[in-house]
Amino acid sequence: MVSPAALARLAVVALAAAVLALAPAHAQRVVTVTTTTTVTTWTWEADDSDVAADDAAATRRYAPSGALAALGEAKARFGPFAVIDAATARMAGDVTSATPRQFAAMLAAFPGLKRIEMVDCPGSLDEEANLILARAIRRAGLETEVPSGGSVRSGAVELWLAGVHRRAAPDAEFGVHSWIDEYGREARDYPASDPVHAEYLSYYREMGMDDAKARAFYALTNSTPFDDVRYLTRDDMARFVALN
Repeated sequence: MVSPAALARLAVVALAAAVLALAPAHAQRVVTVTTTTTVTTWTWEADDSDVAADDAAATRRYAPSGALAALGEAKARFGPFAVIDAATARMAGDVTSATPRQFAAMLAAFPGLKRIEMVDCPGSLDEEANLILARAIRRAGLETEVPSGGSVRSGAVELWLAGVHRRAAPDAEFGVHSWIDEYGREARDYPASDPVHAEYLSYYREMGMDDAKARAFYALTNSTPFDDVRYLTRDDMARFVALN
């Protein structure tokens, strides 16, 4: 059973689209990513859930104009990931239900990968898949980096936190806001003792925050209503986790 916290972003994808579409310097654009290499083509047999996720993703893409070009000349593409060289993959786009499988396929094809550069990552269409992916990034021992001009928002911030080493350029941006459930209630509408909060607090501790910092970061994100976005800087994030 998916927990209420895991349903937080799923229940209101359309509203999330409206919120992040207003983010400065991010124009709405539908992006289609193909999975190819210079010598081989990967094909995916999409099941019904993949089709549904892809249809939903078409309503929520916020990569700025030319974002795919910013990924550079790719050796291969796996969903939102583009493999640039033997050690580096870049990421632009949403996490869907298919993304953990695409990530696993990427690691199988390129076992020497060491880092993920997060160029423009709006968040997730499937929060359960997002947390699965985040933990897979940690297990794989990958570094995460937001390069100059890069932006991670919503669930993508959790992906960045998963890096065994985390880096961010001085102008990197981190967009956060509260989750909301299927009844329109936000985190602040639940008492502090409610189990709904435990999933995120547990995840933050798992990624290296002590209990005080996990609670402070969770409170900070939830201090901004779901229909708004609060942008944090590299220095803001360094208050909660170590940066390399």
